[in-house]
Amino acid sequence: MIEDEARKWLEQNFDVPRETWEKLEAFVAFLKAEATEQNLISASTLDQIWVRHIVDSAQLLAFAPSGPGQWIDLGAGAGFPGIVIALLSDWKVALVESRAKRIDYLERTLAHLGLEGRAEVAGMPVERVETQKYDVISARAFAPLPKLLNLSARFSTDKTKWLLPKGRNAVNELEEARKAWDLDFSVQPSVTDPEAGILVGTVRGTNIRPVSGTNAGAAAKGRRKR
Repeated sequence: MIEDEARKWLEQNFDVPRETWEKLEAFVAFLKAEATEQNLISASTLDQIWVRHIVDSAQLLAFAPSGPGQWIDLGAGAGFPGIVIALLSDWKVALVESRAKRIDYLERTLAHLGLEGRAEVAGMPVERVETQKYDVISARAFAPLPKLLNLSARFSTDKTKWLLPKGRNAVNELEEARKAWDLDFSVQPSVTDPEAGILVGTVRGTNIRPVSGTNAGAAAKGRRKR
């Protein structure tokens, strides 16, 4: 898939109004400008943003339940997939990010795109995010699956859909996690990389204890301490 094909894929799979197209374009331009100041995405993907990041994020909506609802994106980084989800759907998205420069970037991005109220930044480590249940949990290049489950299963019910792009290591991570967790997961192919996989499913239970501190919930929801 090349950039023109990525745009065509969006047209074919989403009813994208002109205003949303303009915001997607504005997001890409803002990201490219910010990338000169900090390493938001790999430099090798700057000329492939629509394929490697926009469509790679948007494809998760095909596996999401009917919205709107509450969506949490762990390790939001440059805003993928969380900001793309907020732009293309009615989901309300919490963007969890612990790095100060990324937090600042995400907050300015939401303001630039007029997404306040549709998305919010939880500027803190995931261990400190207040416990509540979400309809969807996503994470892109955040942590290996066993660690990710330990850190974030407290946000999940048996109906919560987990959407986890895992690249070419998806099968191995799933096999490792199943040693400790009762998972109803499948590996779905990525439209942007035929060798990459997306872990999709629900968590039914576990036979291990969550890592220390994951139930703390001490920080204010959705915002970092100032």
